Amino acid sequence: MTSAELLLVALVDLVPGEAEAGARYEDEVLALLPRHGGTLDRRLTTGDTEVQLISFKTRAGYESFMSDPDRLAIRARYGAAAPTARVLEVTER
Repeated sequence: MTSAELLLVALVDLVPGEAEAGARYEDEVLALLPRHGGTLDRRLTTGDTEVQLISFKTRAGYESFMSDPDRLAIRARYGAAAPTARVLEVTER
């Protein structure tokens, strides 16, 4: 990872009783990463929580991903079944 890259860990909480819908939502949203210079490096699950390691070539790429109209439309389509996420910016030691 270069100093310009942004490394994130997303802790994604799936809605109780909506794990399948939440996983489908994540599949759709994560498929948008490449158009913003993002890469899904790892995707792990406990069943009700996903841990995702995501990298972006630039911070601007992350910001454009977050405001992507397609991502926002997917979120609206899933409504209350859409998971919530806590995103942490991390660095390697």
